Amino acid sequence: MSAVEKAAREAVEAADNAEQLKLIAAVLQAQQILSQQQPQGPAPVRQEFDAKKWIVVGGVCIAGGLVASLFAVVVAIGAMSVGILALVLRSMWSDYQKGR
Repeated sequence: MSAVEKAAREAVEAADNAEQLKLIAAVLQAQQILSQQQPQGPAPVRQEFDAKKWIVVGGVCIAGGLVASLFAVVVAIGAMSVGILALVLRSMWSDYQKGR
């Protein structure tokens, strides 16, 4: 390959690169123009305070808490009953083993 051919090929490549850079710059400008022209959406509408909704939520939370606390009391009473039953049965079994 001669120096002239090599120089010609490089000149063609440089011209292609220049054209690509021009196209990229044009696309970027078009994107900027489009982003500036797009209308902004309406501002979000703030909903008014709804007292009924929060009263219902509070009532449900209170009712759920009461149910949970009653369930905890029932479980505690049941556990104590099982413990006392185990002690009584153990005492009766030991008395039975001794022959009383």
